[in-house]
Formats: sequence, C-alpha cells, structure tokens
Amino acid sequence: MCLGRWKCLSLITALLLLCPFRVEALVVLQYHHISDKTPKSTSTSTALFKAHLDFLQEQGFKVLSIEQLPKLLARSKNGGASLPDRAVIITFDDGYRSIYDNAWPLLKKRKLPFTVFVNSKPHDEKNPNYMNWDQLREMAKKGASVANHSDSHPHFLRKRSGESFAQWQQRRERDIDFAQQRIKKEMGRAPKMYAHTYGEYDQALLKLLERKGFIAFGQQSGPVSPDSDMQLLPRFPFGGAYGKDMQDFATKVFSLPFPRLKVVVKDSQGRSLLEPELPAGESKPRMELVSPVFQFAENLQCFASGQGAIKTSKNGSTMVTQAQGALPSGRSRYNCTLHAGGGRFYWYSHLFIRRLADGRWYNE
Repeated sequence: MCLGRWKCLSLITALLLLCPFRVEALVVLQYHHISDKTPKSTSTSTALFKAHLDFLQEQGFKVLSIEQLPKLLARSKNGGASLPDRAVIITFDDGYRSIYDNAWPLLKKRKLPFTVFVNSKPHDEKNPNYMNWDQLREMAKKGASVANHSDSHPHFLRKRSGESFAQWQQRRERDIDFAQQRIKKEMGRAPKMYAHTYGEYDQALLKLLERKGFIAFGQQSGPVSPDSDMQLLPRFPFGGAYGKDMQDFATKVFSLPFPRLKVVVKDSQGRSLLEPELPAGESKPRMELVSPVFQFAENLQCFASGQGAIKTSKNGSTMVTQAQGALPSGRSRYNCTLHAGGGRFYWYSHLFIRRLADGRWYNE
C-alpha cells in the first residue's frame, strides 16, 4: 500500500522502468480552422496556434512529416526502433482557407511539415471558404502533404433508405476512391492516408481501408503507440473547448499510451460491442481496460462526455469504468488518464455514437 499520492507516483515510475515493456508515444495534432472569425467549435485562434508552435520549439519537440509514420510504426511494431519521444505530427481537416491565410505563414517561417486532409468536392467547386488547388500545390512544394478526407464529407455510417448493404459499401468506396484520384491528378501524388469524416467509423469501413492499403486517423484523443489500430490512429482535436489553454496543450503533447493496452466494451447484458454505434436501448456502455500498469496504479481517472468524472474499479491489471448517466445522442467519448510520473499522463479515449430515441440520426 502506498503512503501518500506522490510516493505512489514515484513507485509507479520506478516499477515501469524495471518492467520488460516499452512505453512509446507519438502525438498527432488535429486542427480545422485557424482563425478568430470562423465557428468557435472548430476554430483555434491564430495567436493560440502560434503559441502551440512556439511551445513545441521551446520544449525541443520534433515535428515530423506524416509520411514518416508508416516506417516508424512498422519498425516499432516489429520490436525495432522505438517511436520517437517528444515528436508530433500536425494535421488539418477539410482544407479551409484560414489554413492558408493564417497557419501557413507561421509553418512556412519555421519550415515545419504538416498535412491537410481535403474533402475534394468544395475544392473542385471553388468554394471561397476552402483553399484552391493552386494554394495546396504551393504548400506542397514547401513540404506539406495533401491527403484524403473523402470527396463529399458524408456521414459514412448512415445507410440510405432503400440502399442494400452492398450498395452502401460501394458508395463509401467510390467516394474515397474519387477523392484519391482527384488529389493525385491535382497534386501529382496522393499518399495512402485517410482521415475519418466526423471521426466516425465502423468495422466494415476499417476493413475497407485496410484492404486498400490506407493508414487512417480518427478524432478520438490520445497518443499513437505501436499497438494502435493502423486504420484508427488517434489524434488530439483542437478548437473550441479542446485545447483552449497552454496547460491543456502541454498535457496532451506530453501524453503516453497505456502499455500493452487491451480494450473490451460491453453492453448491459455483458455482450461485447465492436462498433462505436451503440445498439438501440443501450446508453451506458461498460469499458474494460487491461494493462500491466494497473497492477501498480490506484489513481486512474475516467470521464464521460457531459458527465465529468465517472466511477472506476480495479481487479489486478484490469480497470473497469462506466457512465452513471445515459450518454447523449450524437458522438460521446470515455477519456481515461493516469499519472505516469514526471508530470506526464497515460491517455486513452474511446468513441461512442447514439442515435435519437426514435432511431433517427441526429442533426449535425
């Protein structure tokens, strides 16, 4: 039994140093708008974005190209070189004009690589709120990557009325393929990288992306580890309530993955749930996290969207958490963190999706 919080943390740190597993992390940052004039929920001010870049530089972080990631993960998964610590990848979703106007000058001055995930339709239609292809090419010449975020930015989970399962899957594949073709035609190349629209996915979509050779990114928070799903790599979203101060940003870029983490989600009957969309009538999923670090830990904290901290229980290397109240319709998350010592935290986030009570999809 540990005597006092800080002695517990010191013991955990010492035990981790002696354990035969490595703790490796690489953090991917996700932005949308960089502006003071765009929707607050998806916007980071230019001043705050500059502060993020300054912090990375001051703290000695390496900003990597996303195209280095496949080799880094392959080596790490095979027991080779560890993922680099204090390393981040910068990404932007959708390709808004504010990226070119406000983020690009700051990134260009520092000669930092970054990625823009574009949904090709508004760029083809010359929507003034989005960058045009010439602007994207200009950035690419200086080290930016332009990657796939679908063509029409649909809710891929929403099967249309009268649409068969096969037709639904074909529609999803066509949309992704078309965007990949447009990017390759306009940019001269198209890396096999994809960002899930709205951060939503199901197992069939993950398998489709794997079959087509894509590495894909979600919008659930957390660091990337060798154990991460290659078609569902985590990113830390910024904008609105996410990352509104520098302490929050620092905590996230210094975060670590739970070592050797296994996750099982169950419904009220104890049945495993593989999909993020909860079945009708289910609103309080039970999540089990298994990691050797839990044998030494007492202070795991988990949070549910809109509910704050939720209860956890421990049995050996297994921690269990469940929301006390029903998750709301729409997208929700369980976020779990644990002190890792040295001011750092282990971090894991899991996405849940609920339709409205009558079975209809919520408005976006």
